[in-house]
Amino acid sequence: MTKAKSRASIAKMFGMIDEPNRTRCRKLYKENEELFRNAYGSVHNHQSWPGGYHDHIQEIMNIAILFYGPMIGARFLPFSLSDALLVLFLHDLEKPWKYERGEDGMLRHKPEFATKEDAHRFRMQKIAEYGIVLSPVQENALTYVEGESRDYMNRRRIMNELAMFCHMCDGTSARIWYGYPLKQNDPWSSEEEK
Repeated sequence: MTKAKSRASIAKMFGMIDEPNRTRCRKLYKENEELFRNAYGSVHNHQSWPGGYHDHIQEIMNIAILFYGPMIGARFLPFSLSDALLVLFLHDLEKPWKYERGEDGMLRHKPEFATKEDAHRFRMQKIAEYGIVLSPVQENALTYVEGESRDYMNRRRIMNELAMFCHMCDGTSARIWYGYPLKQNDPWSSEEEK
């Protein structure tokens, strides 16, 4: 088994996102870095620890780099790595603001995030607040990164190719490597650890 290169930091991967969104993503990250580094990745299913949100975002962006090279080497992809990194950085943007502790001490969604539509609306407001501009292809991917669910149709493709690629990256982190990265001795080391 060959060992993968080190996982890159989010800050380094911003350098792979095309302008003007590179600068705008950096600003969003810098202004909210402490919040991002302390937020949970989920209530239970993946990276459900303080800082799990940051870990999940860094993981999926690195998974995109891991997957993109072999895939573009095998066949044409109608999107760039920059497109994928942008969508993956933004896909769970509501999470740092989404959770609170209930009276029972359990982590839960705040009432204003009761539905997926509420989360998507917040995400799009935050994207607009920072002046991040999405192409129609990127917007489709951001909408369907977690799958088509109720929008599925057997006579029309809903998710575009970028959405499916991002779905693979997100699913790999959330459903295969949901307990990673390990705090110590993770087999896929991070540049930040070196």
